[in-house]
Amino acid sequence: MPDYSTYTDERLTLFLKKGEQGAFTEIYNRYWDTMLAIAWNHSKDRAVSKDIVHDVFISLWERRDLVNIQNLPGFLAVSVKLSMYHYYQKEQRRSQLALKNFEYEIISYEEDKLDARFLQQYIDDIVEELPEKCRLVFRYSRENGMKNSEIAAEMQITEKGVEANLTRALKTIRGELKKYGVLLLAIIYIYRSF
Repeated sequence: MPDYSTYTDERLTLFLKKGEQGAFTEIYNRYWDTMLAIAWNHSKDRAVSKDIVHDVFISLWERRDLVNIQNLPGFLAVSVKLSMYHYYQKEQRRSQLALKNFEYEIISYEEDKLDARFLQQYIDDIVEELPEKCRLVFRYSRENGMKNSEIAAEMQITEKGVEANLTRALKTIRGELKKYGVLLLAIIYIYRSF
């Protein structure tokens, strides 16, 4: 059995693509602590950090033949950051839904508000299906109001990469909305969000 601890990251990723569990174990041992520190830095919650890092490594193994890794520690770090972002998005969404359900019991919404809420949920569902990087760029831009340069710095990608992902996200959203006949409502939504 080869001594994977002597291999470079590049060789480990090649062996990982071939499904060699020893290479995966070495990657896990080599980068677990670093990725846990990154997750901890974002969450300050040990249990959440461990779960996120564990999920990232499981995803790495499951998607080993689909991903093209140029820089292993960079790839893992971005994966952890994206996972942390998704975790907090889900937590925020749960809180918002609980609050909306509470408000719904107390307040009778007007029909147009319900339509807007339906459209927002529909768009959110489309955004959830986007590839991770594309989804994150869209959310940073539209929900957090960040500029392309800020997104590029945060995600450690080029501004052109940000623009490409944002264009892809908007094209996908428009295409999905067009398919289901709500393009007019989408235009109103997109217009109001600018």
